Amino acid sequence: MHSLERIGRYRLERRLGSGAFAVVWLAHDDVLEAPVAIKVLAENWAGRLDVRERFLEEARLLRRAGSSRIVQVYDIGELPDGRPYFVMEYADGGTLADHPALAAGTPLPLPEALRLTALAARAAEALHTAGIVHRDIKPSNVLRHSSPDGRVRLLLADLGLAKSLAQASGLTMAAGSEGYRPPEQAVPGAGIDARADVYGLGALGHHLVTGTVPGPPGEVLRPDRLRPGLDPAVSRALLRALAPDREDRWPTALAFARELERLTDGTEATGGTGTAEATGGTGAADAAAPAHDSAPTAAPVPASASTVAAPLAARRPRRLVLPAVLAALAVVLGGTAAAVLLHRSPPAKDEGLRVTDSSGRVRVEVPADWGGQVRASGWDPAALGLRAGKEPGLAVADDLSRWQDLDTPVNGVFLGLSGHGDVAARVGALGHAGCHYEGGHAWAGGDWHGRVRTWSGCPGEEGSLTEAALTPADGTAHPQLYVQIRESDGGDEADRVLDSVRVAS
Repeated sequence: MHSLERIGRYRLERRLGSGAFAVVWLAHDDVLEAPVAIKVLAENWAGRLDVRERFLEEARLLRRAGSSRIVQVYDIGELPDGRPYFVMEYADGGTLADHPALAAGTPLPLPEALRLTALAARAAEALHTAGIVHRDIKPSNVLRHSSPDGRVRLLLADLGLAKSLAQASGLTMAAGSEGYRPPEQAVPGAGIDARADVYGLGALGHHLVTGTVPGPPGEVLRPDRLRPGLDPAVSRALLRALAPDREDRWPTALAFARELERLTDGTEATGGTGTAEATGGTGAADAAAPAHDSAPTAAPVPASASTVAAPLAARRPRRLVLPAVLAALAVVLGGTAAAVLLHRSPPAKDEGLRVTDSSGRVRVEVPADWGGQVRASGWDPAALGLRAGKEPGLAVADDLSRWQDLDTPVNGVFLGLSGHGDVAARVGALGHAGCHYEGGHAWAGGDWHGRVRTWSGCPGEEGSLTEAALTPADGTAHPQLYVQIRESDGGDEADRVLDSVRVAS
């Protein structure tokens, strides 16, 4: 290979790098007068048909992705000795691993680190949309390409371990790089999905933010311990992506990207320092995407919903607002608070209070001292990004006027039924700034089952938030039920409340 000066019409200039299976050259296309990168199968693997096929499959997957966020393949061919090669877009800025800060083992300026990770996440989403999972996202596989306008565009590269999502569900070989590999990729025979790449993206972000490669799954140090003074919301976003249980991660790379972009806006609005290299790649189409497409901000209840309506700088520094229960769910919560229903006199403190919505379909029992106010006239699932309309729902709390503010103690529950869409996917993407995510677990009770997720420390040390998306235990797809429970005093009523939920047909 060293004796070669040309490959087809491409004039070789220098070797860019090599790996276990291939060598990459910088070359010049004399016809189009442009630099290109050429990847050639290594000589020692020329006789291995399985390796040759994997090499060709990488070119096919890159071509199939067809995104400006993924390295483009221009041409494919074969050397005189039979080894295949393919011609790619050349990224003149090198890889993120070449970044001076990472090379020195130091963190990047926070706005830059968040923006770069978000751009990488959007690139991964482009792969997932094309039905491809990367399986090896890390700094050396993220390239920087200079645009004519001076911006730097990020590109995902090296799909040598990539698979179609259809194939990935039955993978039998472990793969990935230490520190960036999710636990399901380390176990032979474990099927994977796009959330494997969410883990890799979380590891990438952790590395950029802290200057340190994360530890093994489940042993990752909190970023704010490695970078004192870091916004706890950044730590929570990264640690959610790095959750060992994929059910607890961001459900999509796009959801993760949008949360990072929200946090980036916050760091810049509050005086974050550092110049961001990758300012391109999130064009008008991305910026104009409707809020309900963003899982972390598409909530009837979470604090992240408020970030769509107003920049971080315009909000008070400490106050954490949940406006959508009283705004987006105006169908449920419109009008004046009603007196507690179903009881003519106040019940004893240890007696449960049964509340039913106005349609008679949704019922729940709560501690009696939660029953200060009830609104039971239904809700609009559009608040979760689902099909708009009026559906059965209710809210009961000791003070519904406080529900929207995570800094204000309140005890109560919200229930919303939906006959359309995937409630579980929407609820699984919700995040709550200012609260500590404790994790999730499966739940089954009576005719319903689903997943329950819990946050603590909102507000103060004792406030908690519990959310669940429940589906019928008989396997039917609908209706689905969204449940949110708030407790202000460290109580443990969530399981009892969930057990009491009943839905009539």
